[in-house]
Amino acid sequence: MNSPPHTTPALPLPHPPMRAEEIPPGVQEVILPSGERALAYSTGPTTPPPPAAAAPTAQPIPAWAKTTALLAPTVGGGIAVAAVGLSAAAPGLVAVSHVLWSAVAAIATGGIVAAAVIGRVRARITAAQRPHITQHITATGWFGRAHGTIHHH
Repeated sequence: MNSPPHTTPALPLPHPPMRAEEIPPGVQEVILPSGERALAYSTGPTTPPPPAAAAPTAQPIPAWAKTTALLAPTVGGGIAVAAVGLSAAAPGLVAVSHVLWSAVAAIATGGIVAAAVIGRVRARITAAQRPHITQHITATGWFGRAHGTIHHH
């Protein structure tokens, strides 16, 4: 009994990978836990692959941005010059502020003194010139005629 020699089954030859457009709808390429790639049917609804993002195109720079960019150094330079000027003028500004506060204090004191003097003078004048009037009125009966006298003192 001659038996045929034992042969191992031939392994299938690997197929070249399919291109994406050759894969039928509902079939996806998946990676198995062993790292192999395989085709599998999708059990859920198929979603089309997201569209490739378009390359951003260069946008023109708005006019307000150009204006702001040009004005920024100018404004900054103006602030710097003003700061230098104020630092140079600081001692004079301090002296002027002291003079102004002294003038305000003198004006306030003069106003208070003037109000007090005017009040006293007005009180003396009005007391001397104030007339004293006395009036007496008499009437007889319900519908009688009233008579009166006025005395100036």
